[in-house]
Amino acid sequence: MVLSHAASDSDVSVHSTFASRYVRTSLPRFRMPENSIPKEAAYQIINDELMLDGNPRLNLASFVTTWMEPECDKLIMASINKNYVDMDEYPVTTELQNRCVNMIAHLFNAPLGETETAVGVGTVGSSEAIMLAGLAFKRKWQNKRRAEGKPFDKPNIVTGANVQVCWEKFARYFEVELKEVKLREGYYVMDPEQAVEMVDENTICVAAILGSTLNGEFEDVKLLNDLLVLKNKETGLDIPIHVDAASGGFIAPFLYPELEWDFRLPQVKSINVSGHKYGLVYAGIGWVVWRNKEDLPDELIFHINYLGADQPTFTLNFSKGNVLRHFSITISSSLQNL
Repeated sequence: MVLSHAASDSDVSVHSTFASRYVRTSLPRFRMPENSIPKEAAYQIINDELMLDGNPRLNLASFVTTWMEPECDKLIMASINKNYVDMDEYPVTTELQNRCVNMIAHLFNAPLGETETAVGVGTVGSSEAIMLAGLAFKRKWQNKRRAEGKPFDKPNIVTGANVQVCWEKFARYFEVELKEVKLREGYYVMDPEQAVEMVDENTICVAAILGSTLNGEFEDVKLLNDLLVLKNKETGLDIPIHVDAASGGFIAPFLYPELEWDFRLPQVKSINVSGHKYGLVYAGIGWVVWRNKEDLPDELIFHINYLGADQPTFTLNFSKGNVLRHFSITISSSLQNL
């Protein structure tokens, strides 16, 4: 969301002094104009203003790449008019997403049988994925506390102070206390021992990062898992782990296949990953996958039928356009190239 500001006397209109006669006079900047202008003139004005943006090819500082194969561009443009959340109208697109979810789940060593289907969804970046995973943990914790007759109004989540801002957004938007493990000189990721010490009966999960925003370092998910197993055994708690693998999820399985950070660890219940943080993929796509169906509470899934057949959906927004159109080639071709 972009915050607006009040207009000054000097910027209330858009000025252009060349090209067609329709743009020789100023146009209002913040109000609808009295008269229409041809589409060609409107295109020229907007296109010329966009020239003042930075060059995406030179953007080296935002964890994204800005080039994809021409075939990807063609797929995106061919599907730009689809609202793919309408599964009944676009069943092949839905099938492609399901294939990708299963590819990722198997890549992350989810305990799936030969005929089992993975549980996950494509999202608008890892931000939406984190919100969905956090909501699942919160609801599952609330259901358990309610069944035990205990208070369920003060959930908390334990993270390192190096987490990306979307974790802070989740905590604030969905009323979850954020308990941060402070960083220290020479150690710029979450300390698993300190994280486990901060865990209590109100903790919905501990979030570990596979690729810190600060320096790209992988947190020690294996040690965190082992410490939580001991803590859970001693206290009777059952604190799970979520892995924010936004930047490392499509790197670690190939460069460090022996590294245990994923569903091989019993306390890891969900993983989010970004499609655009590892190369040759435009920004805008994320994924979240769960270990088992039991880790995603049924009441969070909406079943709608006004678009055709029954359609289960678990998203924060209901319309999804071309930003996710390239997921099939994102996963299949890019993983093949690694």
